[in-house]
Amino acid sequence: MPVSPWSILSPRRPAALLGALLGALLALALATPIRAEPASEAVPARLCAPHIARAERAHGLPPYLLGAIAKVESGRVEARSGATIAWPWMVTARGRGRFLPTKAAAIAAVERLRAQGVGNIDVGCMQINLRYHPDAFADLEAAFDPAQNVAYAARLLVRLRRAVGSWTRAVGDYHSGTPRLSGPYRVKVFKARFAARKRAATPNPNSIN
Repeated sequence: MPVSPWSILSPRRPAALLGALLGALLALALATPIRAEPASEAVPARLCAPHIARAERAHGLPPYLLGAIAKVESGRVEARSGATIAWPWMVTARGRGRFLPTKAAAIAAVERLRAQGVGNIDVGCMQINLRYHPDAFADLEAAFDPAQNVAYAARLLVRLRRAVGSWTRAVGDYHSGTPRLSGPYRVKVFKARFAARKRAATPNPNSIN
């Protein structure tokens, strides 16, 4: 006659059976491996910002300028905070930008586009164009590495500034050398930079003095 699994909890059963069951369940829980999500995949919204701040200091860029470019290029609005955050796994091609969930998905998307003959592709935090900057990265793994993506953008901006003589013109040329395209782009970037500076200067009411 089959024994109901609930019957082992009956007070008529020895207490040892209940202890054995609980011990077995505990052992199973401890033996089951917990998959730790890689940091690079766990919080992609936080990956670009530290490298941007570091690159601005390292290359002597005006504060918040590189960050403003990143927000215009790959900005994604966070649902909870409403803040615009640079997204490391963004791919733009054929006039469409896609926020991919992981680095692997972003690399796969670029590989599919290339297989279709598409070469004009922007990638990563700073949306570096793979056609116009073919030697920027060793491979797609490097192109989507936030540190390398941001570092290349910072060096590019410095080179542009040396060539054209001002940060304002350099920002426009970062996007395009065509005035009708670079002009509106500069407006977006400096608007984003102004907003970032204003936020930084506004005291946080939740901070502890």
